[in-house]
Amino acid sequence: MPPVLDPSDGLTILRNNVESALLALPGHFAFDNPVSGINATDLFNLNTLMGAGIEVEVVRALNGLRDLWDPDNDWKGYTFERSSQAFPDVRLTFRSREREDTKLGIELKGWFTFAKEGVPSLRYQVSPAACALHDMVCVVPWYLSNAVSGSPRVAKPWVESARYAAEWRDYWWEHVRREKGGKSKAVTYPVDAAPYPSKAELVSAVPAYDGGKNFGRLPRCKPLMDAFIDSTMALEVLGIPVSSWVYFLKQHTDQASPEELRLALETRALKAMRERGEQEAEQVVSLVEQLVRAYTGNDA
Repeated sequence: MPPVLDPSDGLTILRNNVESALLALPGHFAFDNPVSGINATDLFNLNTLMGAGIEVEVVRALNGLRDLWDPDNDWKGYTFERSSQAFPDVRLTFRSREREDTKLGIELKGWFTFAKEGVPSLRYQVSPAACALHDMVCVVPWYLSNAVSGSPRVAKPWVESARYAAEWRDYWWEHVRREKGGKSKAVTYPVDAAPYPSKAELVSAVPAYDGGKNFGRLPRCKPLMDAFIDSTMALEVLGIPVSSWVYFLKQHTDQASPEELRLALETRALKAMRERGEQEAEQVVSLVEQLVRAYTGNDA
């Protein structure tokens, strides 16, 4: 279960206010450099190229929302700082010549919604003991305003207790996941792991066996992120759901011929007819025809 937080604790109030600020990001995020000239089939690699920059802008926007998370100026002198070398990679910290004090941490991950996997790619391996009670893990989905070009935009993020996410990951790994071959499902933890470690301290949990290198992939730890992923993939960009964009682009990256592409898209339209009704399927068919004309130059 998520940790029970004292509602009268100043850190709990701060944590809840920061979560509200994170959820308000879509209306306050700004990225000044538009993207253009990228082949549609290369879009899947965009998170590798721009992911860090997006995360930096999220931190900048979060500091700009101080009126939301510190309305009474209780945390004067504290600012959010990003450091990808340690956990959590965003910390609310006060710095002076005499001292350094961290009050809250956020493990932040951007998710380019047009990525081929269709789910966030974060690998969350930290030991629960390294998560302070009020720390959070946050995934911020983003996309380009014109789908294949334009300025980055963010959608509603996923925010969860960092400790709870780590504990559920381990419970799912040991007790829910199916493992063939009788391999050990145990998870071991570093000794003396504690919140806000330095980059040199070991704080990662380690599975006894992980042949597929899947330990820490939170989207697999169902149902932790299912509702968030479903709602994000249903988000419309230029009137077309993200899931349809991803499906369409994947067909091209597989180097299918125009005829094979047409068949795949028509099959998807027929599936929509069965699942969503005739009226919505007709809309899908119309969109498919537009996409085929746009990307193959052929009449649908």
